[in-house]
Amino acid sequence: MEQGSSGLRRLFREVAKFGAVGGAGVLVNLGVFNLVRQATDLQVVRASVIATVVAIVFNYVGFRYFTYRDRDKSRRTREMSLFLLFSVVGLVIENGVLYTATYGFGWDSSLQSNIFKFLGIGIATLFRFWSYRTWVFRALPVREGPVAAGGATMAGERPRQRVP
Repeated sequence: MEQGSSGLRRLFREVAKFGAVGGAGVLVNLGVFNLVRQATDLQVVRASVIATVVAIVFNYVGFRYFTYRDRDKSRRTREMSLFLLFSVVGLVIENGVLYTATYGFGWDSSLQSNIFKFLGIGIATLFRFWSYRTWVFRALPVREGPVAAGGATMAGERPRQRVP
């Protein structure tokens, strides 16, 4: 049972770190979105795509060096390629929601745009969390340390039971 609660604690820490970086990324995304909308005459979805790209760069740095800093770093090109691939899918999800609200329903006031931008970010975040942790920032394989007297590893953990 200890391994189950330990795994749950690890998952909770991962979700909390992902949420911290993601929350900051949402602020970057919405801030850049509103700045571009106020400073330019770009259409709403184009402004949103620019903001999403800025947030993607911000999030990669946060995920790599904070959330998933302990994960495999040996294949950085593969990691970045997959991150970009899944980020683009997230960008399509996020901006698809905004596009549908704006051009499908005509909801394009500043408040409505921010609401649907935020909703799109939320839906895309579920996809991004799953894809980043599953495919991009893969966990390193568990290595068993030397075993001390009594069957405990040198790290003080109990050995895993093996099924015959």
